[in-house]
Amino acid sequence: MLRRGLEDSWFAGVYREVGQAATRMRHNEIPMRRLSRAIIVIGLAAVAFAGAPQQHAPVTIRVDTSVVVGPMRPFWAWFGHDEPNYTYTPDGLKLLSQLQALSPVPVFVRVHNLLTSGDGTHALKWGSTNVYTEDASGKPVYDWTILDRIVDSYIARGMKPFVQLGFMPEALSSAPPGMPYRHFWKPGDAYNDIYTGWTYAPKDYRKWEALCYEVTRHVVEKYGRDEVETWWFELWNEPDIPYWSGSVGRSGRDDPLAEQKAQTRRDEFNKLYDFTVEGVRRALPTARIGGPEVTGGAQSMLRSFLQHTSAGTNYATGKVGTPLDLITFHAKGRPTFLEGRVRMGVANQLQDIDRHFAVVREFPMYAKTPIVIGESDPEGCAACGVRHYPHNGYRNGTMFPTYTALQIARTYELADRRGMSLLGAVTWAFLFEDQPYFDGFRDLATNGIAKPVLNTFRMLGQMRGDRVATVSSAGLTVETIRDAGVRGAPDISALATRAPRAATVLMWNYHDDDLPAPAAPVTLTIRGLPAGDATVTHHRIDEHHSNSYAAWLRMGSPQQPTPAQYAELEQASQLQALTPARAVTIGREGLVTETFDLPRKSVSFVKVAW
Repeated sequence: MLRRGLEDSWFAGVYREVGQAATRMRHNEIPMRRLSRAIIVIGLAAVAFAGAPQQHAPVTIRVDTSVVVGPMRPFWAWFGHDEPNYTYTPDGLKLLSQLQALSPVPVFVRVHNLLTSGDGTHALKWGSTNVYTEDASGKPVYDWTILDRIVDSYIARGMKPFVQLGFMPEALSSAPPGMPYRHFWKPGDAYNDIYTGWTYAPKDYRKWEALCYEVTRHVVEKYGRDEVETWWFELWNEPDIPYWSGSVGRSGRDDPLAEQKAQTRRDEFNKLYDFTVEGVRRALPTARIGGPEVTGGAQSMLRSFLQHTSAGTNYATGKVGTPLDLITFHAKGRPTFLEGRVRMGVANQLQDIDRHFAVVREFPMYAKTPIVIGESDPEGCAACGVRHYPHNGYRNGTMFPTYTALQIARTYELADRRGMSLLGAVTWAFLFEDQPYFDGFRDLATNGIAKPVLNTFRMLGQMRGDRVATVSSAGLTVETIRDAGVRGAPDISALATRAPRAATVLMWNYHDDDLPAPAAPVTLTIRGLPAGDATVTHHRIDEHHSNSYAAWLRMGSPQQPTPAQYAELEQASQLQALTPARAVTIGREGLVTETFDLPRKSVSFVKVAW
């Protein structure tokens, strides 16, 4: 115990050094390479720690493929990002291709700023298409060039757009005089700086309705009715916070009219939704549309929105109710930087999901309405890199993929418990152009190199058929994780499926605290398999497999890798086998066993194919 205490104390000291380095970097006191060196020390120390005489109690994971839990609907095959103009850059197109290649179904992509005014220049938390302008007489002028380029990128790869109608074009914005239209936010600036003229209500709701009509009419004309009927449409993003200013603007902390303005903004958002549906359905009566994409803690606004769509007076038609084909909301975790280390907050994300599910259950008419978690992530700001936000230090290595495996598996469980029709859960991560390698953004790739988290989705993409029963001797219940997180014992659990010709098991060793710990010796048994010849494969995400970040650290963290180094990073970014594939003969008992060590912050994927 004394040895372990010394080791933990030493690691905490190293993590504190990294945290202090990140803090000094925010004030330009030290270069990035100093922080990289500190991170390398942690990586090398973790390897040394793994070789120390540590022990973890043996873990048994039992899978019974004859017991069906539910369908393996790939709700995870949804992705999104703020900056639409990243879509068609060379690295953006490369990543889109990788996402579709790993998915068994068409991937849906949701982006902000599809209607925002501007010249198409990309920037952090910004983008534009300039779809709508007006001439000198106030007559609308439509330009589809950039919007088409974005959607063409999806269609060429067999993907589908989740069309987010927003934000307000400059010519329609009711922002007060002097309010700038676009922002120039950068990491370290006050986040509220992003809320500028694009957040305001339209000056003319009929012109907004006409814009929604023209967008829909255009995509039907260009891509065909049959294709567009497979898409989903929605309105805006997070209208419960200053993404939506309405006509009254956001309220300061001491604003005596804050409650009155908040109610006005809610009413005006309902009005905007009604006119949006009217315009979209006027162009395509069979279009599928929904909302309201509220934040994780906005159950009250979700409830008031559903009350309006189910029984309120429609602002556009004067009738009762508004069509709602899809219910959307967000869910975010809450990591912190504690005593020199990152502590994840998966409980917060699962609570957001479960509380929103509970609100939907209050409305029997929406019991079967599909749900999309429009952003489902470990925290709330993809563009907030680790240089300025040390609590986001989980993003480059194996914590992110391990968290993602647990979170997605537990989201299936929450949907089962509540009887929800969960269609999608959007991972709000893509890439960021013109940024250093592995700079700690919440992205799936950096400078064209896939990060370890992408390999969790490559594993999920091989899981077909039905989810089946799993039991782990070291697994926590979904209720425990939702209510308290993973702060004591780790969660060493599994998600398993069976398809006609294969069984798959996704396993993780997760703890909220990013600290070293001994690997767990695991015995996996898979039952209910057909007798005969089969092949067993075992893939892994850990410090030595499927990990471009670890490879980059080992080569000295180059910001200008040579062609040979880049090729090595590309190879390291792929999903890699832990052991060679092995042939087995399954007997009449229908059993396959696999034994292995599962390190902390790692994901294993075992597949039996016959």
